[in-house]
Amino acid sequence: MTFQDLHLLPALLRAADELGYKTPSAVQAAAIGPVLAGRDLIGCAQTGTGKTAAFAMPILQRLQSRIDKTHRPIRALILTPTRELALQIGESFERYGKYLSVRSTVIFGGVGQAPQVEALAHGVDVLIATPGRLNDLCDQGHIDLSLIETFVLDEADRMLDMGFIHDVRKVIARLPAKRQTLLFSATMPQEIAALTKQILRDPVRVEVKPPSSTVELIEQRLYKVDKANKRRLLVWLLKHRQEASVLVFTATKHGADRVVRELTQSKIPAMAIHGNKSQTARVKALSSFKEGAIRVLVATDIAARGIDIHELPLVINFDLPNVPETYVHRIGRTGRAGRSGLAISFCNFDELVYLKDIEKLTRQSIPVVEDHPWPMEIFEPTLKQPRPPRPSKQQPQANARKQPGAPEKSAPKQPEPARAPAPKPVPVKQPPAANLPETTHFAQQSAAQPSKSPARKYRSDPFAPPGKVVAFADGRRRPRRRSPGKQQ
Repeated sequence: MTFQDLHLLPALLRAADELGYKTPSAVQAAAIGPVLAGRDLIGCAQTGTGKTAAFAMPILQRLQSRIDKTHRPIRALILTPTRELALQIGESFERYGKYLSVRSTVIFGGVGQAPQVEALAHGVDVLIATPGRLNDLCDQGHIDLSLIETFVLDEADRMLDMGFIHDVRKVIARLPAKRQTLLFSATMPQEIAALTKQILRDPVRVEVKPPSSTVELIEQRLYKVDKANKRRLLVWLLKHRQEASVLVFTATKHGADRVVRELTQSKIPAMAIHGNKSQTARVKALSSFKEGAIRVLVATDIAARGIDIHELPLVINFDLPNVPETYVHRIGRTGRAGRSGLAISFCNFDELVYLKDIEKLTRQSIPVVEDHPWPMEIFEPTLKQPRPPRPSKQQPQANARKQPGAPEKSAPKQPEPARAPAPKPVPVKQPPAANLPETTHFAQQSAAQPSKSPARKYRSDPFAPPGKVVAFADGRRRPRRRSPGKQQ
């Protein structure tokens, strides 16, 4: 079968021919006809089998048949889980519709909405969106989905895995009841069966391969290595292999950053792409990888679905995924469009249980490579240290974890006990005046009977201003002056 046998428009055939499309893939041959006829469809096919063209080409043909010059209202909606996948689908619509007058645009979160709102104001026929930004712009009144004719839910299983089910249902509630619905997914777990029954009506089921099967053209290898030696093994492999482009998957975002630092120190150009990166940084990393500016791209699973790189020769699973279906998506980045590819996986003792689930799902055993410098030496599970309890609000200082290098904090001060009142001084009997020195006798008389004559004033400080009283000659204190405001 050729694309001419699918009854596509000459403009679509011309674009496909320029892209090198000669023979439609199995999912394209099975899906394009029913979509052109307006049927609902469930497409279960492996990653890299051409699902995007299977729904993009017939949608473009249906919209071109009655196009409006104002490109209003929005007539087709494609919902995707990640920004990268949305951009990839947007590029596909641009390439396939190169010689058509259908207008499309992409919206997603993580960037400013002003350019996206401006593009919507000019009118679009096809909208490719992620759920969060789509609901946000709908709530602001920038998007109206009440006249959608075709709705595509792409990567449905990943959409549910990422927790977007509530956002998806909110989007579906905005759509008209009479519409065409297409659901595409690389895997088809049982959890989405209930959703398909709710949103599809008498769908055509296209299942090219058994669920979660891997592409036969991908060669798989397994290296058993301890967790502490994974980065050393990765550097050793990259220095002994000749692939110009290598995609590495890690389990965590911080793990991806650590791998990039290790590779950079080893003079291997690498960049990371994950959810903590800004959209500008993610686009820059992906474009640098596609253009060959860097050799290694380190990614997490959230970005796995949106990476479409032609002729990618090697994929490395730095960490085995705990979900076996994710393994299928990861290695599906290579061996696309009928090409061969290689998938290498690292596995430590704790990940052997994940390996067992993967081999059970794919129904094949992954060959183990024993000849490498860091074979597995730890054959017992890693004991996870229990996390210390969080400090309570009443006593934050007592339970707080001590930071290394931080000065020790003194214990909180205890309230001082109440002091007893000081005892009153007991008057001491003075000896008779006759036995006292003359100066003491004069001071005693002055204290008992103060003299009415003004006391003589002396200056003890030669630098003090004139008239400042320092002390009285007879030992009396100078009386304090009251301020005018305190006088009664």
